[in-house]
Amino acid sequence: MGGPTKLYLVQHAEAKREEEDPDRPLTEKGKADIRKVTEFLKGKGLRASRMLHSGKLRARQTAEVLAEAISLESNVEQADGLGQLDDPDIWRSRLSKENKDIVLVGHLPHLARLTGLLLSGDPERKPVHFRNGGVVCLARDETGNWSVQWVLTPELLG
Repeated sequence: MGGPTKLYLVQHAEAKREEEDPDRPLTEKGKADIRKVTEFLKGKGLRASRMLHSGKLRARQTAEVLAEAISLESNVEQADGLGQLDDPDIWRSRLSKENKDIVLVGHLPHLARLTGLLLSGDPERKPVHFRNGGVVCLARDETGNWSVQWVLTPELLG
């Protein structure tokens, strides 16, 4: 495996309510929040083989902005298994075969369940509190164990 593999988990930025717009694009606050996070991360040397999102507009918009801050080996792409209610074991299994850093942009409760599964083996445990537009960085060591490296939220950036 070499060094640790990084996994960046991103909850989409704030989106409009379904009653307001059924497509749920990002709100102005959501756009500002993800730009703030992107500006902070620029120049930090973050790299990933790819960035994948759920296909929902709010996740795609978040991923497209965030891609400005992370050097990617490929384009931002849609992937299955990242929806709100998808089984987190789908991505636990896929990640076990990954040997490069990757970014997943998705939704709650899926991201929280995936994190619980990776960190504790229990998808119902919530070891990290996700925020809209926030990034959680996990790292896998040589033995295959995951740990939290850092968490960044728009609120931390003022």
